[in-house]
Amino acid sequence: MEVAIVLAGGPPDELVADLDLPNKAFLDISGTTLVERTLRPLLVTKRLVKLIVVAPPAARYSPALALATEIRSDGPSIVDSMRSGLAGLDPDRLVLMSAADLPVLSGEAVEEFIGLAEASGADVVYACVERKTHLARFPQVPHTWAKLRDGTFCGGGCIALRPRVFPALERFLDRLGSARKNPVRLAALFGWDFLLGYPLGMISIAGLERRASAVLGARVAAAICTRPEIAVNVDRPSDVALAELLVERPTASV
Repeated sequence: MEVAIVLAGGPPDELVADLDLPNKAFLDISGTTLVERTLRPLLVTKRLVKLIVVAPPAARYSPALALATEIRSDGPSIVDSMRSGLAGLDPDRLVLMSAADLPVLSGEAVEEFIGLAEASGADVVYACVERKTHLARFPQVPHTWAKLRDGTFCGGGCIALRPRVFPALERFLDRLGSARKNPVRLAALFGWDFLLGYPLGMISIAGLERRASAVLGARVAAAICTRPEIAVNVDRPSDVALAELLVERPTASV
């Protein structure tokens, strides 16, 4: 894996509503923007020789993007931004794709995820962190948790994928968006056994991987990470102060 894409696109949200910033990726956290805090550990790993940032055209010359190898324009949606980032890359080689709001991401976390993704042999790999791992270091950082047969997990801010799989992923995301409030359509995507078993915690990680692989027509794997910083992001106004505390006191139990 040699290429990373950081998705720093999209319009301003509530986090920057009163600030003259393109979006939350350019929000200052204790003197350094979120996108810089995401780029630095990607650069540190040494494995990644090309860092593509997908950002609004108005941000192209922002000092916050100085670490990028290449800057590409975002699109109206995150799928459009993903397509922009993946354009022209080797279709068969895994690419790391990251959110741009990971304030405490570390080089060690990136290295671990890359190693897990490459070892899986999968076409799409999704970072996740078990709840007990997360709580041991970041007990008050909120998450949306998924209860599975193997444990309780949250998603991380990184995925890895082979560009050739993106068209199938795009179609799936489009169908998911259309079906998300319609149980019958969701069942057509995932199956009734999945829809009924998931809320009860009866689905295993292996079961999720098999179902996702069948839906996409490509091999999907979960990467269970031991570095919880890969799952700490900034979504709400309350997350900003928390992120500032974490970067100033990285070993603090907050």
